[in-house]
Amino acid sequence: MRVSRRWILVPAAGGGARFAAAQPKQYVDLAGAPLLARTLDRLAFLDAAGVVVALAPNDAHFDAVIGARPGIEPLRCGGITRASTVANALHALARRAADDDWIVVHDAARPCVPRESLARIVHELADDPVGGLLALPLADTLKRATTGDDLPRVVRTEARDDLWLAQTPQMFRYRLLCDAYAQAGTRACTDDAQAIEMLAATGACGMPRLVAGTPANLKVTYPGDLVLVAAILATQAGA
Repeated sequence: MRVSRRWILVPAAGGGARFAAAQPKQYVDLAGAPLLARTLDRLAFLDAAGVVVALAPNDAHFDAVIGARPGIEPLRCGGITRASTVANALHALARRAADDDWIVVHDAARPCVPRESLARIVHELADDPVGGLLALPLADTLKRATTGDDLPRVVRTEARDDLWLAQTPQMFRYRLLCDAYAQAGTRACTDDAQAIEMLAATGACGMPRLVAGTPANLKVTYPGDLVLVAAILATQAGA
């Protein structure tokens, strides 16, 4: 019986506009090492047939800042959106990945994903025909605000029942993820699960599974997040 292999895909083609740094966010220093390097170090916990880092076509930083690493394959295949970057990387894997292989997509800006969370998503989804994602049940009160105002006001409080905050990794079967991104409209998807949801709506597959994550799996979005992430990494040292 064939055993499904695991491929890790790290989209790292964005410029980090919200981060507002002189270089793309994934290359900024995080406690003495580039943010992307920290993330790749954490993902090394997972056994994989290969690790693909999807870069912008004109990326001029990876070779100098990250450099050659065993098992890490940089591909300058990035698109104008995260979704198009993932779709392009999937296409690049076409001759290597089997239909039922796993694609583990993880944000370059999430260097603190706990090793136990990585182990949990792999274990819980091992026999799933579709796949799923790490996520957190929404705990805070959720407000909808006015739009287009410099000083927004609350419109109403939204029910938070059954709402989850999506994280990465998100892990799906190769063929399903390819089919999902082949659909019209998926280039605007903000995560891979959303593309799978659109495919599931056609009856082609089931909906993604939710696997419990942790607040430690913080995503670096703004400069101030670096302090929080550095503190989390310090508590995780050796764990």
